[in-house]
Amino acid sequence: MRKPDFSNFLKVLHRDQHAGPVLFEFIICDRILEHFAGNDAKNGTDNWSRLLIALHGYKNAGYDFCAVPQWLTNTLNFPQKDIHKERSVSLNEGVLITDWESFEKYPWPDPDAGEYDVYEKLGKHLPDGMKLIAFGPSGVLENVVNLVGFENLCLMSLLDESLTTEIFKAVGERLLRYYEISAGFDSVGALIGNDDWGFKTQTMLDIPSMRKFVFPWHKKIVKAIHDKGKPAILHSCGNLVEVFDDLIDDIKYDAKHSYEDAIVPVEEAYQRWGDRIAVMGGIDIDFLCSRTEPEIIRRAEKLLEISSDKGGYALGSGNSIPDYIPIENYKAMISVIRK
Repeated sequence: MRKPDFSNFLKVLHRDQHAGPVLFEFIICDRILEHFAGNDAKNGTDNWSRLLIALHGYKNAGYDFCAVPQWLTNTLNFPQKDIHKERSVSLNEGVLITDWESFEKYPWPDPDAGEYDVYEKLGKHLPDGMKLIAFGPSGVLENVVNLVGFENLCLMSLLDESLTTEIFKAVGERLLRYYEISAGFDSVGALIGNDDWGFKTQTMLDIPSMRKFVFPWHKKIVKAIHDKGKPAILHSCGNLVEVFDDLIDDIKYDAKHSYEDAIVPVEEAYQRWGDRIAVMGGIDIDFLCSRTEPEIIRRAEKLLEISSDKGGYALGSGNSIPDYIPIENYKAMISVIRK
């Protein structure tokens, strides 16, 4: 079994050309985590049992870290309404804030009241060489959209900029505190700012609005993470081509995750930005679902080959490993590291 070596993973984040090949995955479904955890963790339905399954699943699959499923912790969550879900989810349902009155009545959570000792408890179960990676309860833009609704937010940003600013501040300052606390644990080796910024063709808000409302909070979050001596990884879906300079040069993320062949294939992304920011994952979800095992292995091997000279690449999916990914296809992808 491949032994974890988080120091090597850090070399990838720092774009050290001498780093060995590594795996990266933001979220892995329970079915696959349970498969790899096997007898190393007791199968249970309580959150602690599921956290241990995640830890052993990541370890046994060959990762140098365990990305802690934030929804299994009691650290920080923004209260939301239940919304109707099928194959897609409306970005306009579950609205809780529409004006100043509803903003002031909303039960804003206290980030300092969270049970962050989960990182310390999990840390006691980490094998030598392994670290935890923490990520947020969604991101700045995602939480604002969840509370306000996407269409409402677009109108509010034009009709009431002061309220829009205050909502982003209320979300942003709480997420900032969450990352300040989480980054302080020795068991946490890196942190992910997970916030979907775009659609297939463009950013969710126009670029000036992204720079006005969203990016300043990410800049503060990344600085807080860096102040603790930890790297910061951005997980963000959508077409971000026009704001890559922002996330690299201004916000200063160390690595970027989430790539889609229909937007910018990871191979192209690595050629365009790989000398300025670490590129994580990128094998498209559709590709993982629909292609044969030999095809998946060939693409994974090619990605390791093109990044072997200058480093800064971690092998993984373009987004996550949902339950519908065939396990043999997933195994084919990670096999090139596990050999």
